[in-house]
Amino acid sequence: MKKTIKTQRLHIRPVTTDDAPFILELMNTPKWIQFIGDRNVKTVEEAAIYIKEKAFSQLEKYGYGNNVIIKKDDNVKLGTCGLYHRDDRKDPDIGFAFLPEYERKGYAFEASQQLIVAAKEDYGLSELSAYTLEDNISSRKLLERLGFILKGIGHIPNNDAELLHYHRFLDF
Repeated sequence: MKKTIKTQRLHIRPVTTDDAPFILELMNTPKWIQFIGDRNVKTVEEAAIYIKEKAFSQLEKYGYGNNVIIKKDDNVKLGTCGLYHRDDRKDPDIGFAFLPEYERKGYAFEASQQLIVAAKEDYGLSELSAYTLEDNISSRKLLERLGFILKGIGHIPNNDAELLHYHRFLDF
């Protein structure tokens, strides 16, 4: 997604290295570490490298990847939401993370819902997956609200955790 998507309250745009201070803060929140994992990114410079290595390659190869979610009214960065291609998977997966003070305000639903539309309309995708830990109740509820159905247990590359695998056809 090389363009900015707009919703009623949000701008959704691809992450850049200018976002490194924000990404550093987000990646070191307790929920990120608990539910996504400690990526050992402890400086702005390491965050910039992480963005270059993880986000840019996806964006260049597939046209989509990680996005920063920004409130329209004050330009505050709230979190991230993205589509991620895994080399050993047929369908990409959607993922999201928000700073604690912006959880439970509908931002994740609003951004994810619009990203699902973009997945179909802009990238021609017909299905998406999502992966989360069983004890990440808020993520599970959001995925179910977005129309994802629990498919079973799954794993993603470079992660030994047993994850719940959710799936959704983009048949709207």
